[in-house]
Amino acid sequence: MRKSKVKEIWANGGEVVTGWLGIPSSISAELMAQQGWDAVTIDLQHGATDYVDAVPMLQAISTTDATPFVRVPWNDPAIIGKVLDAGAYGVICPMVNTAEEADAFVRACRYFPKGGRSVGPLRASLYAGSDYFQHANDTVVTMAMIESEQAVKNLDEILKTPNLDAIFVGPSDLAVTMGEAPGFDPRYPAVYEAIEYIAAKCKEAGVIPGIHCGSVAYGRDMRAMGYRFMAYLSDFRMLQMAVSRSLGAFRSGTVSEVTP
Repeated sequence: MRKSKVKEIWANGGEVVTGWLGIPSSISAELMAQQGWDAVTIDLQHGATDYVDAVPMLQAISTTDATPFVRVPWNDPAIIGKVLDAGAYGVICPMVNTAEEADAFVRACRYFPKGGRSVGPLRASLYAGSDYFQHANDTVVTMAMIESEQAVKNLDEILKTPNLDAIFVGPSDLAVTMGEAPGFDPRYPAVYEAIEYIAAKCKEAGVIPGIHCGSVAYGRDMRAMGYRFMAYLSDFRMLQMAVSRSLGAFRSGTVSEVTP
């Protein structure tokens, strides 16, 4: 079976940085995958992408060694099974608030006897190899999103979920459920303390902690906390930022940092 770059990095004690795709385009996916990310994540929850968009995007990512991840729109075994059959090597599941929800998510990603995923890998066997079924349970990454105050309170039990590989902090929703404004890189004291707590608890449990970052400075701080899977912005945000920084400079004729 084709190796998972993400799992190899983690096995060696390293940290994974993932690209994030909100634009439903195989060209954007191919371009991002070629930039040197360890993984590339297709966002089916808040991105503009649907399953029919995701399949050619997964094909585009597979031209590189970046590990393909998908954030599914919800904890639904139907879409989880479809993205895995399409070749996703990791699934990020939003709004996992209880141990029962975590168990249901993980079981949707695993074949019997570790779960209840139906067998029919379709494109996954083209991407991974003819021995996909034999190795999928040990290769596919299960990553539950911790993004509410309720989930933080239930974290100890969630982290006991059999075959849960990692968690992924949704900082914007976490901040909202704790009475603060949404956005990247929250530094509200209680929210920041919760983010530190999650990293520490993951380390204790032997589960990989992950988080979405909106800046280099915040990524540096999360790395120091022990986060080992970090998403940095998205193709949509990077395009937006590049245009906002360079268009005014182009109109005025001044030099911009992003101007070639």
